Amino acid sequence: MKIIGVTSCSTGIAHTYMAAEGIKKAAKKLGYKAKVETQGALGIENRLSKKEIEEADLIIMATDVALREAERFEGVKIYRCQTNDFIKNADESMKKALESIE
Repeated sequence: MKIIGVTSCSTGIAHTYMAAEGIKKAAKKLGYKAKVETQGALGIENRLSKKEIEEADLIIMATDVALREAERFEGVKIYRCQTNDFIKNADESMKKALESIE
């Protein structure tokens, strides 16, 4: 399973990166790898390619603010949540994300 994500918070510092780690750790517990693009104070880091977006089985948007370059994700199914969901309970949030694609 190919899991990708995008995280972004209002200040672009702590929650952006903490949510990204939550996504990666929850995916790893289930035996999956996840690539997560962060949109923080330093701009877009770990940018997802068009191919990665098209080939993803699950796209998680853990965001508190509007995304930069959101048009890259038009036409694909996305699981949307807040950054806190993957910070406070990443395992449960991943379960909900996976259920959304069943």
